[in-house]
Amino acid sequence: MQPRWNDLQDFLAVARTGQLSRAAASTGVDATTIGRRLRRLEASLGQTLFEKTREGQVLTEAGERLFAHAEAMQRAADQIDERASTAKELAGLLRVSVSEGFGAWFIAQHLSTFIEQFPALTVDLVASSGFLSPSKRETDIAILLARPRAGPVVSAKLADYGLRAYASHDYVARSGQVMDTETLRQRTLVGYIPDLLYAPELRYLGEIDNALVPTVRSSSILAQHRLIASDVGIGVLPCFIGDADPRLIRILPEVHIKRSFWMVTHQDMRQLQRVRVFNSWLTALVSGNRNQLLGN
Repeated sequence: MQPRWNDLQDFLAVARTGQLSRAAASTGVDATTIGRRLRRLEASLGQTLFEKTREGQVLTEAGERLFAHAEAMQRAADQIDERASTAKELAGLLRVSVSEGFGAWFIAQHLSTFIEQFPALTVDLVASSGFLSPSKRETDIAILLARPRAGPVVSAKLADYGLRAYASHDYVARSGQVMDTETLRQRTLVGYIPDLLYAPELRYLGEIDNALVPTVRSSSILAQHRLIASDVGIGVLPCFIGDADPRLIRILPEVHIKRSFWMVTHQDMRQLQRVRVFNSWLTALVSGNRNQLLGN
């Protein structure tokens, strides 16, 4: 019995993510269905493709061989889809993995201009605390906080962006002005939960003063923004969030932290038309909003 294409696609998802639950999240197919398809695929081939470990699913030697063939089939299918869609109208699925603040606050407010140009595309904007992996083909494009050092990926700097310390007007009126870091240590600080940081680039407060420790913490930058705007305390925000909220003012204006966004794609996907048009659109968008991103 020949393997079914759906079964091979689910096999690829599990091989790339290492877990049934992650594969289910990346494909939109429930884990039970993926498990059933994997068993059917193994039965049709007469081979065991995965070993189940405490961490998840690990490819066997037979699984590694199938993975190489299935990836080649997927690349060919992608190219066929691209030729068909560009001959008429660009269509299909585009998945973009991006940090929560940049995705939900910045990209989301501008995305309508991209959708107007390519209405037949389905766009998954995965804006969350953490990233999907372009090297494992979990996403078409990832906007990361650091350039990957390894893997079959192509990366380029997208933009620099600035961060500053912010508080609400009401908080400052109640607690008093902050003129130096010694005074800042005496205020309520809002920040990330240290052991839930998904990237070292998110350690902001230490760059202002090593003695600064947040006492109101969240893994979400959008939740931190809401806390700061609700007069809870002082925290560091990207300038494209903090400067856009009229309830907030900059604290210690001389403090200006800089970070970068990197656009990353799998080396086999960079020439796909849907990837190229989004890269071009986003590059033009950040170029036109450079001062907003930097907080100049």
